[in-house]
Amino acid sequence: MANKIKFSDKELMLKFQNGDELAYNELVNRYKNKLLNFIYRYFGSKDDAEDILQETFIKLYYKKDYYKPISEFSTWIYTIAANLSKTELRKRKRRKTSQLSEMGVENKEFDIRYEDDTDLEINTEYNEHEINKAIQDLETPFRTAFILRDIQELSYEEISKITEVPLGTIKSRINRARIQLQGKLKEIYKNRS
Repeated sequence: MANKIKFSDKELMLKFQNGDELAYNELVNRYKNKLLNFIYRYFGSKDDAEDILQETFIKLYYKKDYYKPISEFSTWIYTIAANLSKTELRKRKRRKTSQLSEMGVENKEFDIRYEDDTDLEINTEYNEHEINKAIQDLETPFRTAFILRDIQELSYEEISKITEVPLGTIKSRINRARIQLQGKLKEIYKNRS
């Protein structure tokens, strides 16, 4: 039985830049779950996250020559995913604003669903939904820093490189995001009682 050679991310990327498609496949396999989880926290929708993930890997494929081995591959790929997520959020915000401005008086009925949360399993899902909603409600700079640190467990230095923001600012954003999130969750649970 032969030992499989394990290449670093940088080595795989260099192999891919030299035409090795298998190296690309290995990078996708290494990062797809981590990136999907990261992107999901932006949108709260698996379908939306999968769309952005696919765009991330398409961009990786076509922009492979932009990668320089002086930086970590993980920093580079997370930056691509974060930028695509932020761009999509901005597009949605603009669409939502224009749709609201186009609403007339005749559009004032709302369909509000009542959810029975007596079942423990449904209640657990509802709690996770509320947590994800609270994360999504954070301003983008705070949300990005929080997700990268507390969910993806990246170092402060990596986050600073990904976001191109000074280390002190990153630490401040993460702290403020935690405080805001804690306040939002306290409010949600207080209103449930």
